Amino acid sequence: MKHFFLSLPLGLRYMLLSGLGFALMAVFVKLASAEGLPLLEIVAARALISLILSYADIRRKRLATFGNRKGLLFLRGLVGSLTLVCVYYAITQLPLAEATVLQYLYPIITAVLALFFLHEKLHWTLLLSILLSFSGVLLIARPAFLFGGLATDLSYFAVLMALLGAFGSAVAYVLVRKLSQTEDPSVIVFYFPMIALPFSLLLLGDDFVMPDLKACGILILLGLFTQVGQICLTKAMQTETASRATAFSYAQVVFATLLGWLVFDEIPDLWFAAGALFILLGILVNLLFKAQSGKRASPL
Repeated sequence: MKHFFLSLPLGLRYMLLSGLGFALMAVFVKLASAEGLPLLEIVAARALISLILSYADIRRKRLATFGNRKGLLFLRGLVGSLTLVCVYYAITQLPLAEATVLQYLYPIITAVLALFFLHEKLHWTLLLSILLSFSGVLLIARPAFLFGGLATDLSYFAVLMALLGAFGSAVAYVLVRKLSQTEDPSVIVFYFPMIALPFSLLLLGDDFVMPDLKACGILILLGLFTQVGQICLTKAMQTETASRATAFSYAQVVFATLLGWLVFDEIPDLWFAAGALFILLGILVNLLFKAQSGKRASPL
């Protein structure tokens, strides 16, 4: 296993480490919730650690802290904050594998949003991707009005929150693509915790729970593994083609499934496997079309 990992290109190694980092982040979100910490307090702790680290990065680069397009940057931070609440809620209420797979619908949603906001062209492969991915969601959620006695015992509200989290991730991605034309990535990242911290504390109100030593350790590890995931993701995108890096990012689903089994004794059923396969096939169709389009568009 070690030899296989070291034989991979550097960018793909970073992508695998990123997937592992984000999967471990999800584990510590669930553990923090199990310690009795409110959801918004977990979000605030994550935002505080990210705020300190991202501000230090801005100072290191000697950048203007608040950037140029402040309105759009604020919107990106607000969307990111709402998305984080949805994603963390889904993680705390759903098995880790299911929450992760549903979150990975964001590339398909991003492609749809890009049609309207980035004026990208519609292609039949996107429609096929949407059909496959939607079928996968139905197999995982298994609503009673379609599946009758085979309906899932998953919380429909938690599934909805996971889907809203995927939608929010797609919106944030489109905003980042627009902002990247004028803003440094470190400034874009900084706005997310800068908005998320007061946002979560304001909504938390009097529900704050003083964490004990164990809970503090869990929150710190949550923030650190988030940072590991983000740093490795950035390095992967810098050293590898976007299509190959994105393909390897779905290793997070594998990591989440294994960690859900090892840490929380969550064993996915065949319905989940089928649904996950449909969703990943939908994403793969869209990814391969983009890769082929890029090759056709490249000069000889």
